Amino acid sequence: MNGNVMALGMTERVQDLVAQVANMVRDDIAPLNDEFYAETNVGDRWTHTARQTEILQTLKTKAKKAGLWNFWLTDSERGYGLSTVEYAYLAEEMGKCMLAAEMFNCSAPDTGNMEVLERYGNETHKKQWLQPLLNGEIRSAYLMTEPDVASSDATNIAMTCVRDGDDYILNGEKWWSSGAGDPRCKVYIVMVKTGGDDAPKHQRHSMIVVDAESAGITKLRPMQVFGHDDAPHGHLHIKFENVRVPAENLLLGEGRGFEISQGRLGPGRIHHCMRAIGQAEMALELMCKRGMEREAFGKPVIKLGANYDIIAECRMEIEQARLLCLKAAWMVDQGNARAAAPWISQIKVVAPRVALKVTDEAIQMFGGQGVSQDTMLALQWTHLRTLRLADGPDAVHRMQVARAELRKHSQEKW
Repeated sequence: MNGNVMALGMTERVQDLVAQVANMVRDDIAPLNDEFYAETNVGDRWTHTARQTEILQTLKTKAKKAGLWNFWLTDSERGYGLSTVEYAYLAEEMGKCMLAAEMFNCSAPDTGNMEVLERYGNETHKKQWLQPLLNGEIRSAYLMTEPDVASSDATNIAMTCVRDGDDYILNGEKWWSSGAGDPRCKVYIVMVKTGGDDAPKHQRHSMIVVDAESAGITKLRPMQVFGHDDAPHGHLHIKFENVRVPAENLLLGEGRGFEISQGRLGPGRIHHCMRAIGQAEMALELMCKRGMEREAFGKPVIKLGANYDIIAECRMEIEQARLLCLKAAWMVDQGNARAAAPWISQIKVVAPRVALKVTDEAIQMFGGQGVSQDTMLALQWTHLRTLRLADGPDAVHRMQVARAELRKHSQEKW
C-alpha cells in the first residue's frame, strides 16, 4: 500500500463482500438472534441446546458455502488478504447483530488467538488448535487480567510460570476470561510471568498455550456484567494450581509476551471498534423508527423535546467515529505498530463512547421497553459499557494519546 495516499474508502474487491455480509446478517442471522439467546435459559446455561447447535451449524454452513469466512485474516495467504481498512467495513456489518461475527468465524477472542497461533505457534499448535479454530469447530479464550493486581498496567501480571524439566508449571488466578465458559472452548492463550523483578519490566512476561482441560485448572465462577453471566460464552474466573504445560507451548521464548500482545491487541481493537460502530448504526435506526411510529401528547415522539437534535448529533458522531476508526486501520496497515498505537488508542476511547451514547439515546426513545428484554438495546448497552474497559480502560488509552502528543514538543519522557 502506498503510504503517501491515505485511502479510507471501500475498495472495489470488498464492496461485494460487504453487500453479501450485510444481506446475510439482515436476512438470515438477525431473525434467529433472539431465539438463539432465549434458548440459554433452557436447561444448563453453560451448554448449547439442540436448537442453539442447529442454528450455529446452519448459519456457519451457509456462510462457508458462500465463501464468507475468516475475513479477519488480513495480510495472510490463508484468508482473503484484505487490508485492515477493508476488513473494518465488514466488521461494522457484523456488529449489527450480536450473533453475527461468529457465523463468519470472525469473533473475539478467537480471531486474536488464531493470529497468535498462526504467527508464533509451532506445527503442533497449528495442527491441534489453529486448524480447528479456522474451521470454526472449537473456541478459545485469552487469559490476561488477574483479580489481585491492577491489570490495566499489564506489567503487574503475576501468574507464575516456572520451568521444571520439559514442562512449565503455572500457578495463579485469571478473571474476565472471555469465552472460557463456552462448552466448545478447548484452548487458552495465557499471559504469565517468567522473569524476575530484576529483569526489564517488559521482558518479565511470556505467553503460553494451555489445553483448557489440563489437570489443575478450576473454573471458580462466571463473572457477571451488570448482573448478567453472559452464558454460554461467559467471562470466567479461573484458578491454576500446579498446572503442567509442555515447554514447547511457550510462544517465541521467555520474556516476549509483550511483543506478542501488541501484535495481537492492535488489530483486535480495530475489530471491536468497527463492530461498535455497527451497533451504533443499529441503535440509531431503531431510535428513528420508534420515534416516527409512536405517538405521545398528540404527535409523533420524534417531534417532542430535542429529538431532532439528538438524532442529528448521533449521526454526526457516528460519522466522525467511523472516519477515525478507518484512519487507525490505515495506520495499522502501514506496518509500523509504534506509529499506529496512538491512533488505536484514540479510536478505542471514541468508538465505544459514541456507540454507548447512541444506544443510550435509543433506550430513552423506547422508554421502559428500552431497558427490557424486548429489544437488544439493554444487552448492547452492557456490552458497550464493558468495552470501555476491555483491552485497556479509557484512562490508559487517553494517557497514551497524551504522551504521544507531548513527545512532539519535548524529548522528556512524560
